Amino acid sequence: MSWALVTVERRVGQDRVELQCGGRKFPWVPEVPEARDLLKTVAIILAGGRGERLGVLTEERAKPAVPFAGKFRIIDFTLSNCVNSGVSTVAVITQYRPSSLNRHLGTGKAWDLDRHQGGLFVLHPYADRLSSEWYQGTADAVHRNLSFLEEVKARDALVLAGDHVYSMHYNEMLDFHHHTGADITVGVTPVPREETSRFGIVTLDDHQRVVDFREKPQEANSNLASMGIYVFRLEVLARVLEEDARRVDSSHDFGKDILPKVFNQLKVYGYPYRGFWRDVGTPESYWQSHMELIADLPQFNLYDPANPIHTKTRDWPPVKTGPWAQVSRSLVSDGCIINGVVRNSILSPGVYVEDGAVVEGSIILDNVFVGRRSYIHRCIVDKEAHIGAEAQLGSGEDFTPNGEETDLRTGLTMVGKRVRIPDRTRIGRNCALHVGVTEKDFTSDSLPSGASLRSRSA
Repeated sequence: MSWALVTVERRVGQDRVELQCGGRKFPWVPEVPEARDLLKTVAIILAGGRGERLGVLTEERAKPAVPFAGKFRIIDFTLSNCVNSGVSTVAVITQYRPSSLNRHLGTGKAWDLDRHQGGLFVLHPYADRLSSEWYQGTADAVHRNLSFLEEVKARDALVLAGDHVYSMHYNEMLDFHHHTGADITVGVTPVPREETSRFGIVTLDDHQRVVDFREKPQEANSNLASMGIYVFRLEVLARVLEEDARRVDSSHDFGKDILPKVFNQLKVYGYPYRGFWRDVGTPESYWQSHMELIADLPQFNLYDPANPIHTKTRDWPPVKTGPWAQVSRSLVSDGCIINGVVRNSILSPGVYVEDGAVVEGSIILDNVFVGRRSYIHRCIVDKEAHIGAEAQLGSGEDFTPNGEETDLRTGLTMVGKRVRIPDRTRIGRNCALHVGVTEKDFTSDSLPSGASLRSRSA
């Protein structure tokens, strides 16, 4: 069985906690080894990535801050896993365009991380006497924050990616790490053979020990992918990071440089995970993961009370549907007003769909206006976009790949933040309309499949 610490009462200067195990609750006392293990664990969430392959969605925000499933951000899943697992000291390392992410994180209150013991810490790049550069890789980001881990007296460091969608009990992985006596434990999960070139691929022996680790191999001996989740004993982490920092030929990345080098030198084990886990780093994987949420039998349960997904929310009015509205197999968030047709789609808060409009197989983010008798098919539309009346997005049978965005080739069209599409404009498939495009940027009433459009005032 696995143990978790859960805050049950907040007091000035002190939290009262309980120890949970197998559905039973016990008063927490420091003498319980499992409780001490959790208190000595610090989670480090790597949230500074740009996520270039997501195109227009990451022009003005870091990938972990990209909205997901209507009301959430991608980082919410990792943060919720931490608090649901009883890991209450969490550091988020930021870098690329952090403003949106910082506003979302706030004090950590949404995840019960605004506390006196532990809590949420946001770590930004900084200048010191040795360096004033941006982080050079995931390992470099942690290396330059080792002093934080020493200050909080961590024994184990739980290193996490902030850009994956999944639900996982880290305390079970920590139990596995301690039981095996591992120096490093890597979370692994099976992926389709045809996708192994996208991941770090791990081979395990019969005792779950790592016997091979290859980053994005063209040919793989295994289909077990590294999830970007690692548990390190702190002294081991400090040593391997110091060694890597001295290597002039290193890109200072855990997957590319650290794990392939140390798996045959240290006790490195793989923790098998069989649940839902998605790397939503491309438009297609982002779109497909949303479509899985609205399937008849979704693999990922957003409604599990035992594993709630927490997020920072604002007060929205209820959903309103008009007399001719039709909504089927969709997620519709608070604040939406629907007078048209919504099928197989995800609508974030504040979306307005006028009468006669059809939204199908699409992801529509906050405060988007969909004009009368417009048609949107297989599109991802970012916040505050305005779709004119009788416009058509994702239309036609031409699937010409995008000439600039190499990941737009499956028929998806992407519309950036604050884009304004004129009335009666026809936009094909695999198109990218970048942030801030307005009516003045259109030179005709159509945009062919595979084309990109940028604001001339940008």
